[in-house]
Order: sequence, then C-alpha cells, then structure tokens
Amino acid sequence: MIKSMTGFGRGEVITENCKVTVEMKSVNHRYLDVNMKMPKKLNFFEASIRNLLKEYIQRGKVDLFISFEDLSESSINVTYHKEVAEEYMNFLRRISDDFFIENDIRVSSLARFPEVFTLDDVEIDEEGVWKSLEKAIRDAAEGFVESRIREGEHLCEDLIGKLDEMLAAVDFIEARSPQIIEEYKKRLMDKVAEMLGDAKVDEARLVTEVTIFADKVCVDEELVRLRSHITTTKNTLLEGGGIGRKLDFLAQEMNREANTILSKANDLEISNKGIELKTAIEKVREQIQNIE
Repeated sequence: MIKSMTGFGRGEVITENCKVTVEMKSVNHRYLDVNMKMPKKLNFFEASIRNLLKEYIQRGKVDLFISFEDLSESSINVTYHKEVAEEYMNFLRRISDDFFIENDIRVSSLARFPEVFTLDDVEIDEEGVWKSLEKAIRDAAEGFVESRIREGEHLCEDLIGKLDEMLAAVDFIEARSPQIIEEYKKRLMDKVAEMLGDAKVDEARLVTEVTIFADKVCVDEELVRLRSHITTTKNTLLEGGGIGRKLDFLAQEMNREANTILSKANDLEISNKGIELKTAIEKVREQIQNIE
C-alpha cells in the first residue's frame, strides 16, 4: 500500500463547552512541513499537535486549519477597576473646581473611560479542550490518510503500467542489439567486396572491425542494470510504505542507464526506443514526486 502526498481530511467535535473543527490538506514536499492556522488561545497545544500528526504523516506540505468556538457561558470575564474609576472622578472634580464648570459626569460616561472595565478571556480548561481537539485532529487525519491511500492506489496502478512498458522497451533493445552487429558485418563485407572485387579479403581484419564496433555499441550491462532497477521499483511499489525517497533514487538511476543506452545507439530503432524509455522514466519521476 502506497500513499499519495495529496490528501484532504476534516473532523469536528461538539461538546457542551466548545466546538472544534479541523481541516487539513496537503501537496507534495520533500519533507514533512506543517503550517497551522488556529486561534491564539490554542497556541499552547502546537507541539502536541505536531507530534500527533507525525503518527499519520511522514512527508508532504500540510496546511492545518483549526477553528474553536467556546460555547460556555463564562467565556469572558468583566472586571471593574474601582481604583481607576476613582482616579478619573478625582481629576474630573478638580477640572470642575479649577474652571468653575458643572461636573456633569454620569455612570455611562465614566464606564467608557479606558481601563474602568476590562474584558478578559476565562482561562480554558486545557485538559478538556485538548481532549476535544485531539479527537477532531485524529478524525481529520484518518480521513486525510484514507484519501491519500485511495490516490496512492491509482498512482500505483499507473506506475506499474508504465514500468511494464519500459520492460517491453528493454526487451526490444535486447533483442535488436545482436541484429545490429550482424547487419554491420554484412554491410562491411559488402563494401569491402565492392571495393576489392575478386581480391582476397582479410578475414581477421574484418573480425577485428566488427569486434570493435560490437564493443562500442554494446549495452548489455546497461540493460541488465535498467531491468534490475525497473523490477526493484515494481517490487517496492507492491511492498508499499514510506517509499517515495527510494523510488526517486531508483528513477535517477534508470534515467542514467537510459542516457547511456541512447548515447551508444547506432541504430534508428534503438534510438527511438531509447527516447521512449527516457520519456516514460520522466513521467515516472514526476509521479513518484507525489508518493509519501
């Protein structure tokens, strides 16, 4: 089972005291990168949230959105500061006396002065809030993982299909390579015969030329390694798990072997197959980038 790095999940928990909603989505990334957006009062839980997410996610750029609604009746404390109000009144009386004007201050006016009343959030029940928050995050993460698995299954099927096509191309090049040498030998003999006519041909020299050509275009080692990399990639896909980095390395190795085969190609058909191989490998590499 493999997982895509693209996913989405949502979880919501409602209790008598609060409502917590969690949404998370992700795209591919080389490492695990979590970006959180949540109310400041929940910042205390950031480290715990990150540790919790590591149970579900290994790689990917994850955006986590948390909304928190306090449903308790005592979520805000109103505090009356008598000393501050008294100071305001003293100064207002002095102004009235100094300038012989009526002191028309009313309670409603005094209440609007800064710091006479202050509004403070009631300290949250950390244990109770974490219990709800953890449940919402786990629900979102489980849905998130399920969506990644579904996407991963589609990726796996498509990748195995492309790898089978690559193996067919390797089979073609492997079967075609000996024919190239025979064709070269025949062309060489025909050309020498045309030039020398009835003169005796130096067979040893011809064998030497054919041997040099065969060594120059030989891709046996590259084909063996490429076949091995393709097979290993298929097996790794079927094994599943956190395989993204390993597959990325294998794709680089496959590309290296395909480049060498293409550079040695002295035949149009092999060149075309080499180009097909490189194109398929590039498609595989692109898709592998989205595997966790």
